[in-house]
This record gives sequence, C-alpha cells and structure tokens, in this order.
Amino acid sequence: MNAADPVRDLPVSAPHERGDAARNRALLLDAARRLVAERGADAITMDDVAAAAGVGKGTVFRRFGSRAGLMMVLLDEDERIMQQAFMFGPPPLGPDAPPLDRLLAFGRDRLRFVHTHHELLSAAGREPASRYGAAAAVQRTHVRMLLNSAHSTGDLDGQTDALLALLEADYVEYQLIERGQTLQTLGDTWESVARKLCGR
Repeated sequence: MNAADPVRDLPVSAPHERGDAARNRALLLDAARRLVAERGADAITMDDVAAAAGVGKGTVFRRFGSRAGLMMVLLDEDERIMQQAFMFGPPPLGPDAPPLDRLLAFGRDRLRFVHTHHELLSAAGREPASRYGAAAAVQRTHVRMLLNSAHSTGDLDGQTDALLALLEADYVEYQLIERGQTLQTLGDTWESVARKLCGR
C-alpha cells in the first residue's frame, strides 16, 4: 500500500460468488439493464425486473434488498472502472500526477460519469444506505486524501463534502437542464473551488 493513498485499501469489487448465484445475479442484472435502456430507470419497478428475468419478486428483493440497492449494483461495474482509473491509472487522474492535478481531473471525470449515469445515480441515491455506500466512501476518501496532499488547510472533512456536493447527480442535471450550464462550465467551477481550497 502507498501510505499517501489510503483509498487503495478500500474494496473495489464484490467477493466471489457460487456459480448458480452468479448466474442468477447476471440474469437479473441483464433484465434490469434492458428495462433501463428501454424505459429509463425511473420507470421500472422490482416487479418489472422480476417478470423480465422470469423469477419471483422476492428473489429480486433477497438479492438486492431494495430498488435503490438494485440501481447501485447496476452502477457497480462502471464505478469500479472509474475507481481503477483514479487509483491506479495514468495521469492526470492516476497516482503519477501532482495531487491538485489529480483533484481537478477527478472532478471533470466524475461530472461526465454523473451526467451519463444520472437516472441510476438519482434512483440509487434515494436511500441513505445506497447514497453513502462503498462507492461514495471511496470517492470521499480519495478527494480528502488529495486535498490533504495538496496542502489544503482547515476542515478537510467539510471541504471534501463541499466539493462532492458539486458532483451530486440531481444537482448536476439541474444545472445542465435548468441553468444552462455545460459539463465544461461545471468543471470550471469545480476547478475554481478546488484551487481556492488548495491556495492556488
């Protein structure tokens, strides 16, 4: 482990599953992805997913716990790809770049991710257990570590929360649709705030 990068210790992927459990999980996720692509995340229910997968509704709830839990699992693969990029990938997002450069790259990359996955993130974020789950913990730890490494002073927890609020899915979509912002201008705002926090 790199002592300056505690986010590397956080889990990125789920533990290994039995073959039949993995097949059932894949069946349910394939059905859910098809429905999301056809109707949008807001228009599907657990009943819809169960029917499309040919299983009972109870199976879906046992597997994912809730609708928000299902949305988080649908996001999991892309979240893991993003985590791999900022934890182990090339600069400026990855560890071989200066911390402020990494922080700026993370904000812009995450804005694109949030816009692409808005419906799923919004649906998953309706329950605290999903909104503040493992993926959010990895992002929070990463941003806090970068602020600290870039010599930001003061309350790092509060600064981390303030920065991450700029990446919240419904906020981003509101800014894009209702306020006439673009991903470029939202990224510029992220950069401006991050630079001020780091005294640059």
